[in-house]
Amino acid sequence: MAHILIVEDDAGLSHGIELSLQGEGHRMTLCAAAAQARQAFAREPVDLVLLDIGLPDQSGIALCRALREQSDVPILFLTANDTEICEVAALESGGDDFLAKPFSLAVLRARVAALLRRGMRAKTPGVYQSGGLRFDFESMSFSKNGAQIALSRTEQRILRLLVENRGRTLSREMLLDRVWDGGAFVEENALSVAVRRLRSKLEDDPRHPRRIETVYGIGYVWREDAP
Repeated sequence: MAHILIVEDDAGLSHGIELSLQGEGHRMTLCAAAAQARQAFAREPVDLVLLDIGLPDQSGIALCRALREQSDVPILFLTANDTEICEVAALESGGDDFLAKPFSLAVLRARVAALLRRGMRAKTPGVYQSGGLRFDFESMSFSKNGAQIALSRTEQRILRLLVENRGRTLSREMLLDRVWDGGAFVEENALSVAVRRLRSKLEDDPRHPRRIETVYGIGYVWREDAP
């Protein structure tokens, strides 16, 4: 199940898209303006953005550029302006695809599926190496300075989520939901304990972590640029 951010000020179209994509098992967040979309994007990870160009508070082109400064999430532009100039501007701003209104919902679903497949291939890190750490997420083999590290299934899931979203803060709620498949019957302290164990295996000094940083009151972030 993918999390799709729909940024569209036409409420009727937005809800129509939501109903169509819910049939594919996806979860949607609907935003009618750029400012609202920025808040939603910062709140939790997004797998795909459907972005209208003509937003009431800011151009979708400008919003796309802003999102590209912090993420390579797939972005599909939706617009009533199907001129070549508009399409070029959308793609040059960092968009991955362009769909002119009115469009078939079947075509939209096909484009969404293609972008999600592409995004998953790009997001999956495969082998991640940095500062003596080496994580092979395909074989689930982990090492530090050449020495193998044994991680529990829970620690593996937390590490993968953090590395896949490196540089972005993941909320405690999101981690509980993704790591424990809903997290409804898991004590919140379980996440703190698991992160502490993970730090003890990866960090030289778990009391002063360089990689898994606590963002107080929110969650955790993997620091790519740690010394």
